[in-house]
Amino acid sequence: MSQPMEPHVRERLAEVYAAILSRAPEHDIDPTLDRVRDVLDLLGNPHLAYKAIHITGTNGKTSTARMAEALIRAHGLRTGRFTSPHLSSVTERIAIDGEPISPERFIDTYDDVIPYVEMIDGRSQENGGPRLSFFEVLTVMAYAAFADAPVDVAIVEVGLGGRWDSTNVIEAEVAVLTPIAIDHTRWLGSTIDEIAFEKSGIIHAGATVVSARQPEAAAALIADRASEVGAVVVREGADLRVLDRKVAVGGQMVTLQTPAATYEDLLIPLHGEYQAHNALLALTAAEALLGGGRSLTGDVVQEGFAEVTSPGRLEVVSTSPTVIVDAAHNPAGGEALVAALAEAFALQRVVAVVAMMADKDAESFLSVLEPEIEAVVVTTMPTERAYEVDDLAEIALDVFGEDRVYRAENLPDAIEAAAALAESGSDESSPLTTGVVVTGSVVLAAHGRTLFGRDEPKETAP
Repeated sequence: MSQPMEPHVRERLAEVYAAILSRAPEHDIDPTLDRVRDVLDLLGNPHLAYKAIHITGTNGKTSTARMAEALIRAHGLRTGRFTSPHLSSVTERIAIDGEPISPERFIDTYDDVIPYVEMIDGRSQENGGPRLSFFEVLTVMAYAAFADAPVDVAIVEVGLGGRWDSTNVIEAEVAVLTPIAIDHTRWLGSTIDEIAFEKSGIIHAGATVVSARQPEAAAALIADRASEVGAVVVREGADLRVLDRKVAVGGQMVTLQTPAATYEDLLIPLHGEYQAHNALLALTAAEALLGGGRSLTGDVVQEGFAEVTSPGRLEVVSTSPTVIVDAAHNPAGGEALVAALAEAFALQRVVAVVAMMADKDAESFLSVLEPEIEAVVVTTMPTERAYEVDDLAEIALDVFGEDRVYRAENLPDAIEAAAALAESGSDESSPLTTGVVVTGSVVLAAHGRTLFGRDEPKETAP
């Protein structure tokens, strides 16, 4: 755990975070990259100073980014990682050499770039446009911090979509597309075709495209985009595969086949079948970037994977009772969650604590959980975007039925109620292995981690 911040640093970080939050939210996409390009041009185009892997998709982006980063660091290169959203502190979004940027460096970076941001804000507003958004400012900061470090390789996760995402000013040598499913329909479209079109926008001329297994419509659009710009696509199922996978202590043992080699008996210290597929994408991306498609040294690959963590993804935060937090928030994520719970945790009776953002498909998400979950305790989160408890409970009642839905006004009460419900079916003569899973939102996962002491909130702005 990091050292406590000095009071003046904490206060200044909160001021900076509040200033960035005062801008348009990150999900409010204005379809242009011009503002970010203009600021970066004034800064000397720091995003052109390093190679890059750019990652989009619906689920698995952050875990894939963390794995790719670990593999590249294991080869002795300096890395920058830009991911979103954050769990406990905005500083987590910008990492150098695998560690979140320090609060002091975050503040200094903001102070360095804000005069140029405000200059472009002014130009934009003179022409009737908006200021840079929350996410645009963070993108500028990340790219500037990476150049200042300096890093050799940036691993960049899109914020939302791809084509108009502010990160897409970088023309990465490697583009990774994790599985594409229905999510963020308000901004990306309501069909796989529409969503895949937006996400395939990160594919640029000459890139190597590493694609997970995709729905047919998504695969076709990715291939069309690659052909249009002269990129090369390597696809899971055709060019790369998870050949073998076994549950192991602390994670899973996998054998991965990439276009260049077969890597046997790699320990991935994360739970869930989907993490094996994320590891496959990350390894293929690292091969493409570091070896030009040639194989990497097996011992170094294992060293890199051994360092991987993925906070808030099937993370056990308590063992008495067993409490697991998971950031799943859409049906595809829910399917991965229930499969991993069944495989990796010997829990006979599980109660879920669920809170969700109001723009999410709560009914479909809860329907995925329902067959595997004994009961659900619905709660809310301290954000205006969240479902109210009663509204989410009404949806849950339709899915689970009246006898399996409970309400709690806050997360601590919800977890306490869920633990009691999980243990209520057990007795000394026939004990059950019980647990609680806290899921439905990255924000909820973050609060769960903080509640159990896994992270200390580092800024006080909302």
